[in-house]
Amino acid sequence: MAQLQDKAQELKLALAESDEFKSLQSLHSQIEEDEIAKKMLDNFRQLQLELQQKQMQGVQISEEEAQQAQQQFELVQQHDLISKLMEAEQQLSVIIGDINKIITEPLEEIYGSPEQ
Repeated sequence: MAQLQDKAQELKLALAESDEFKSLQSLHSQIEEDEIAKKMLDNFRQLQLELQQKQMQGVQISEEEAQQAQQQFELVQQHDLISKLMEAEQQLSVIIGDINKIITEPLEEIYGSPEQ
């Protein structure tokens, strides 16, 4: 168990030292310093969270709410820093997904892959 945790710590450090993480960290800091960008992103994330909570509770999202979310998304995508941040988040998400796939391969040998 300790050996696995040591490897996980190594992976954590490698991730924190990666260019992708450093780029995300830098963009996040820049947005924190930009009052307008921070407010736009906070509002967008709050709306996303509210809609996700509704979905998890089985509440139907209205057409108006869906349109509002789409408009907010288009608005934040037009902001250069936020757009770059979202792109960096997506890149890091893909990396983490790939890592997860790699480390769960032994389980797939026992149980099969989720696609099966």
